[in-house]
Amino acid sequence: MTVVVVTGGTRGIGQGLVRAFLDQGASVAYCGRTIPPDGPAEALAVAADVTDRADVRKLWDATINKFGKVDIWVNNAGMSNSRRPLWDLPPAEIDAVVGLNLRGTLHASAVVLEAMLAQGHGALWNMEGLGSNGQIVPGLTPYGATKRALTYATLAMAKELKDTPVKVGLLSPGMVVTDLLLQDYDPAELEKAKKIFNILADRVETVTPWLAAKVLAGTKNGGRVAWLTGPKAAYRFATAGFRKRDLFGDA
Repeated sequence: MTVVVVTGGTRGIGQGLVRAFLDQGASVAYCGRTIPPDGPAEALAVAADVTDRADVRKLWDATINKFGKVDIWVNNAGMSNSRRPLWDLPPAEIDAVVGLNLRGTLHASAVVLEAMLAQGHGALWNMEGLGSNGQIVPGLTPYGATKRALTYATLAMAKELKDTPVKVGLLSPGMVVTDLLLQDYDPAELEKAKKIFNILADRVETVTPWLAAKVLAGTKNGGRVAWLTGPKAAYRFATAGFRKRDLFGDA
């Protein structure tokens, strides 16, 4: 049985991935800084901060002790910043976003890749987001910068892993309706944003089973699995006037 670890698995896309991997027959471990009591009983839940290498190692060791191996590790844990110009953001908020999204993922990747090389196999997936493809949105400078940097880092890891039994890949969920997407909008701004969200976004329960299946199927070293591709986005815009989507239950 395939053993999968998902960081940031207590909410949003991470929680959806945990449930999707379980539904598709995998053994699953996941972490969050705190673990809510209503998580799936069949999964292994570990309280861990992925910015701390010792905590990452604790999650790895707990998974090995429970399931005997780690086949797939998904670095999903991440956060966004308040939608404000860079100079209006508190220094602590900038540090938190960069610390979790980039520094945390780099440290977690270092621990996991070393352990996978020692066990002789494994696949590490890093989660892309807004900014990964060069898209620039005012007000999200720290978040977008970390995601762009993480894409570079993952492709660099792929080169470092050449001719080894370990692979890395990029996981791109597109625009998904979660707290991360909707945070920090005032009511008027959110009503405007919903027009775009209803064209391009999808619900967690729509996207995560597809992503989980693709991850379980695997990809080449340095490969990318993307839900919302450029052609798909263009098609949705072109056909938006002919189909009604309401992701928010407002209709």
